[in-house]
Amino acid sequence: MDDFKNDSSMHGFAASGCGRQDKQLNTYDYLAGTPGHDDHCDLVEVQFKNTRKGYYRNDNHIPLVKGDIVAVEASPGHDIGVVSLTGRLVPLQMKKACLKAGTEIKRIYRMAKPVDLEKYEEAKAREHDTMIRSRQIANELGLEMKIGDVEYQGDGNKAIFYYIADNRVDFRKLIKVLADTFHVRIEMKQIGARQEAGRIGGIGPCGRELCCATWMKNFISVSTAAARLQDISLNPQKLAGQCAKLKCCLNYEYATYAEASRKLPSREMPLETQDGTYYFFKADILAGMVSYSTDKRLAANVKTITAQRALEIIQMNHRGEKPVSLEEETENTLPQQPVDLVEQNSLTRFDRSKRRKKNNKHNGRKGQNSENKAAQTEAAAAPAGEQRAERNNRRNGNRSNNGNRPRREQKSDETGKGNGKQATGANQAEAKQQ
Repeated sequence: MDDFKNDSSMHGFAASGCGRQDKQLNTYDYLAGTPGHDDHCDLVEVQFKNTRKGYYRNDNHIPLVKGDIVAVEASPGHDIGVVSLTGRLVPLQMKKACLKAGTEIKRIYRMAKPVDLEKYEEAKAREHDTMIRSRQIANELGLEMKIGDVEYQGDGNKAIFYYIADNRVDFRKLIKVLADTFHVRIEMKQIGARQEAGRIGGIGPCGRELCCATWMKNFISVSTAAARLQDISLNPQKLAGQCAKLKCCLNYEYATYAEASRKLPSREMPLETQDGTYYFFKADILAGMVSYSTDKRLAANVKTITAQRALEIIQMNHRGEKPVSLEEETENTLPQQPVDLVEQNSLTRFDRSKRRKKNNKHNGRKGQNSENKAAQTEAAAAPAGEQRAERNNRRNGNRSNNGNRPRREQKSDETGKGNGKQATGANQAEAKQQ
């Protein structure tokens, strides 16, 4: 609940800043604290309920600062307000308010007393009921008007009724009935729909607070010409704000679009080429691009060119010349590779070098491990190789010795072996018989 506060003037809980005119009417005093700032001028700016402000003379030289509650002169009686500005900036604000030189400036009576504040709170508590009852009376009288707000004077002797009406309203009978009903002096003030929306406050379709509720003071009329110039679809539901009027933001970029549209060719001027006749289809005003179609009403063979190229073709048509096509004849050049500027400032651009270092370390460790394994395998394979070499040498030596013997000796040896085998066989047979 810190973001919300109970504002008795709003009759309930309201978001601080949403529908509050204290920020809208606040003037930053950049001269505050400078020597002689408050002694330079006795004029004081006082703020009342809603957007009402007044300028008063501090004839009694009361030491006032911003935020003080004072009792000021009114007709009749007195009113209660809050000091919003003092010093040398007050005459500048009066000049902005277009106050005439001969305008009578009322004076400040005193600092508000507790009795004054009690009367002020009592009068304030009657405002909502008075507004509801006044609406019923206006409806009974058949008046085409809407009473949007009621403001009582600080002493409760006067009430200001803010109303909205599309046409002129004769409310003389209404004033008599209201005076007899509430026993106060009645004052009627007409306001616009935009001012009412600013008093109520709210959130716009853009997601921000309403401009009329935050900073906008002077309301300029908005026409559909602003939407046409910016090529905005004339959809009443999208162009209307919460006040049921055209959005004030349509005027924000009107001057920019008006200046950019002067650089575009006329929409009524067709372009003659050897391919055919092209008619205006649409335009991107800020980008300076124009699209043309071969059909006046439909999008057929749409081609988009720059506004400068369209003006060149129009000048050629005036001279009786026709270009080959709408596009400019340019030499075939290699397209430039796009540069990703966002990637240059990426948050992960420093992680690549770290990954490379880690990969290098990992690869180095792998190389060392492979070398160690190769050395171990070589060491293990060395004795086995030596044994194989010795075996091969023995085999080769035996083969060489056998090759050097004479063939006859080999045969005699073979016969001797055969005779020996036969003798042993005969001896074994004799032994069995015995």
